[in-house]
Amino acid sequence: MRIDQLKKSYDIEVHWTAFPLHPETPEEGFTLEELFSGRPIDIKKILSRLRQVADELGLPLAERKKTYNSRLAQELGKWAESKGKGDSCHEAIFRAYFVEGKNIGNVEELATLAKSIGLPEKETRSVLELRTFKTAVDSDWSRSRSLGITAVPTFVADHQEVVGFQSYEVLEQFLKACGARKRTSPE
Repeated sequence: MRIDQLKKSYDIEVHWTAFPLHPETPEEGFTLEELFSGRPIDIKKILSRLRQVADELGLPLAERKKTYNSRLAQELGKWAESKGKGDSCHEAIFRAYFVEGKNIGNVEELATLAKSIGLPEKETRSVLELRTFKTAVDSDWSRSRSLGITAVPTFVADHQEVVGFQSYEVLEQFLKACGARKRTSPE
């Protein structure tokens, strides 16, 4: 994962911020046709471009027919961060959604995912059912709006941003432009 590589090479801290991507999506999800209904959007063209970018960057990506509500996955991510498992959780959520086509709005799917990265299943269910990290995600959504973020991923540093999936080289140049210092010895 590029973020891990950048953290090893540069003296940076990474803070994941949740973003309200289609929050109106029900738990069972929408087909892409339902999501973009009434809008002049060429879904095949968008998916083709996404596939091209993923291939160029060496990112795994399966063909997707549906989109799911990511709110509970974001709450799981915030909890995982508090347990020191944030990066592995975010990576697992990405893989579940973009590679395996899993419903990341479903508690059962998320509990299985959390267990796979070493988080206790019973506690995971409790955190998700009680919505323990709802306020943390609400705060992130507010921050996203205040920063004017409209797409994911968006990388923000020193009041500058880079939008979309990017190569390691682009992210490295971005960090350098923002004044990040290269580590003298890798972590």
